[in-house]
Parts: sequence; structure tokens; C-alpha cells
Amino acid sequence: MPVFQRAMIAMSGGVDSSVAALLTLQSGFDCIGATMHLHQRIGVEDAAAVAARLNIPFIELDATEPFRKRVMDHFVHCYEQGLTPNPCIDCNRHLKFDYLLEKALVMGCRYLVTGHYARIQQDPVTGRHLLYKAENKAKDQSYFLCRLTQHQLAHTRFPLGSMSKDEVRQIAEQNGLINARKRDSQDICFVPDGDYMAFLQRYTGQDYPAGDFLDLAGKIVGRHRGAVAYTCGQRKGLGLAMGQPVYVCGKDMAANTVTVGPNDSLFRKALRANDWNWISIPELIAPLRCRAKARSRMTEQDATVYPEENGFVRVEFDDPQRAMTPGQAIVLYNGESVIGGGTITEIL
Repeated sequence: MPVFQRAMIAMSGGVDSSVAALLTLQSGFDCIGATMHLHQRIGVEDAAAVAARLNIPFIELDATEPFRKRVMDHFVHCYEQGLTPNPCIDCNRHLKFDYLLEKALVMGCRYLVTGHYARIQQDPVTGRHLLYKAENKAKDQSYFLCRLTQHQLAHTRFPLGSMSKDEVRQIAEQNGLINARKRDSQDICFVPDGDYMAFLQRYTGQDYPAGDFLDLAGKIVGRHRGAVAYTCGQRKGLGLAMGQPVYVCGKDMAANTVTVGPNDSLFRKALRANDWNWISIPELIAPLRCRAKARSRMTEQDATVYPEENGFVRVEFDDPQRAMTPGQAIVLYNGESVIGGGTITEIL
């Protein structure tokens, strides 16, 4: 069979990637299923069972070392620097669409296929490969795919981009896939209980010293259990009785202090970001009106972006936004299309 008809399916063991495999097979591709062993052997048995049901070859790849270096180590480094990283974006960037895609190309596959909810189209005028939101906005994952390069987009397919979750589950049931009703994973795979502090202590083998909570005036109002345990906008778990709800609104890692304040103190209008990946444009050379979102669950908001020196970009929102956080991704949109994404370095 010609090379251009072969595709590797990134199979996690979940229903989305399983249906993506089925649809790709039905569209005439010669398919091979692949599961990466990242942190633990999660989903391998289900993925292998679905591949057997579809009668396609299946391989398991040991990606524990690149996952540890590019995702887990980076996660730890960011928290120790007072940042809040997004490991799912890092995993897409360095594992799924780098490590796994290159394995696919070496094996003679034209495409890597995943179960992400997003769409890819090629601009007939510029020739650029464009990333679009999923038609089902409730499941849209374009924010997490903002690091995909032109090379990666050219060799990637998202069969579920125009489908709803109910449609996907129905297809799985109709075709006898064992994971048709399998629950979606909502947690970071290597911190399934959501206790980042406990993970950091286990992973690094060190304790993080307690320090002072400060109010906005710099007055000590309590003791925290280690500045790495807190992120901007956090309210739960502070253990402070201040007569009104307070939230984390700043951290000084050198001084080991965490500043808290009322909800109003979390709203700012601008940020600076670097490490940009441009998708719909080659680069930003002039101010641009767009929509932007500074965290995954945020609805994109009107903004203007300004190019600065050394690859930095200043993003100014029309209206103040809540709890924007260094380390998180900032993603720009033009309607349904992703313009590009960067990493927040500073809240202005």
C-alpha cells in the first residue's frame, strides 16, 4: 500500500482515540495503533484490545525518559520558580507531536492521528496549515494544541473535530468498542490526586520550607506550608481567617512569601509572554486585534497584542481579567482560527 495511505493512531485507551482509529480505518488508511508508556502503563490494555477489535497492528513505545525530562522535570522546575506550568501542553509539544510523530514518519506513516477535538485546514492562498477550534465548543482542545508547528500540523489528523462526545460514544457502542462508556481523565496523569505539593516532595526527595502569608500591605497574616504549594487565584486550603475571602495574588520565591488579597486584587489588564509559536501568521510584526485566553477554561476576550524585542509580546485586554498566571499559556484567536500561543512571563 502506498506510503501516503498509512497512518499511526495515538491510542490512549480512551474512547476518543479509539473512535479516531476506527474512523481513520474506515476512510481507507492502512493503520497502526501506538500507545506511549509515559509515567505508568495507563490505558495500554484497553488500547491493545481496541486495536485487536479493529484488526490493526499495535505497538507500545517506552517514552518514560523523554516524558520525565521534557514534562515532569519542567513541571517541577516551574513550580520551584513560582510559575504554574501546563504539562498537557508540554506533553503535546514534546511527546505526542514530536517524539511520536517522528516515530510514525520513520515507520512510513504519512499522518499521526489523535482523538483531540480540533480541526486542521490548509489555507489555499498562503499554504499555511491552520488550527481551528472544534465545532463542539464544549470539547474544544485548541488551547492545548497551540504549540503545533507547520510541520506537525501538515502530518496530523483530528477525525473528531466536527463531532460531539455523544456521537463519539455512540459510534464506539455501535462498533463494540470496550471503552465506549469509559470515563474521561480530568487530572494530570502523574498527579492524579491533585496534590502538587506531595508530588513535588516525592519527586525531588526534599521538603519545601514553610513561610509567611502577607496581605497586600506586606503585613504577616499567617504561615504557609511552602510557597510551591500555591497558585494565583487559589482560595481553598489557605487556612486564613481574615473576615473575608482571600485569594493568592502573588508569590516571592526568594523571600518564600505568599501574598493574599480580596478577589478584586486578582484582576489585571495586561501581560507579557515569550516562547511564541505562530500558526496562522509567520510572525507578529505589528499590533494586532484578536481574541485571547490566558487559561484553558477561560472564554477568549478582546485584546490587542504588541510585538516587543527579543520575541516578547505584550497582550492588552480590553477589560481586566482574573488570575492570569506566569507559566500558563496565552493563546490568540481570530474567530475560529488559532493565531498562535506563547508562555506568560509577567502580569502587568
